[in-house]
Amino acid sequence: MLLKQIIYLLRHGETELNVNGRYQGELDSSLTSDGIEQVKNNAKLLKVLIDNPREWEFISSTLGRAQQSTDIICEVIGYDKSKVIMDNRLKEVSVGNWAGLTTKEIEKSWPELMKNTNNYNWYFNSPNGESYDSVVERVSEWLHSIWNKEKVIVMSHGLTGRIIRGVYQGLTKDQSLVLEVSQNTFFRLSDKQIERFCSDYDEFY
Repeated sequence: MLLKQIIYLLRHGETELNVNGRYQGELDSSLTSDGIEQVKNNAKLLKVLIDNPREWEFISSTLGRAQQSTDIICEVIGYDKSKVIMDNRLKEVSVGNWAGLTTKEIEKSWPELMKNTNNYNWYFNSPNGESYDSVVERVSEWLHSIWNKEKVIVMSHGLTGRIIRGVYQGLTKDQSLVLEVSQNTFFRLSDKQIERFCSDYDEFY
């Protein structure tokens, strides 16, 4: 009998750098008060969906904003945070020399690297940053590493979360990079299907 796997894929809440329009990559920035509320609301909805938290494995990105969000989730759903597994393969895509900069600052200093790009793929032109293929490789490796785990909660990031979903469903690069990354939304991955959950309502309180 084949294992029916369920993965809940979450993104960290809004951060100070998000608010300032600066790209984080592997930098760190604390959650804003709105970001904390986003994570709490996601956690309340997740709690309804998972039933018994002890039946789940929780895996988080190693970056601070993801860990801060994971701590909040654990508190709300009643999960022992000492059992959370940290995995570097879930970290955000590195934007190299562009970390901490705004789009205008990047366009001013590296105009040639922004040519022929769009709102979704320009990240991968960053000097010393990660390539799309290298991110696909690490998230594919991670997905393969959890193939035998039945129930998994995952805390990751916006761009990495897009690519995880794209790899999971066998999407092209262009299809993957336009996927939703809202911070009040998370996703259930099961049987190669992806279901969206939005915590921006009051029905689960």
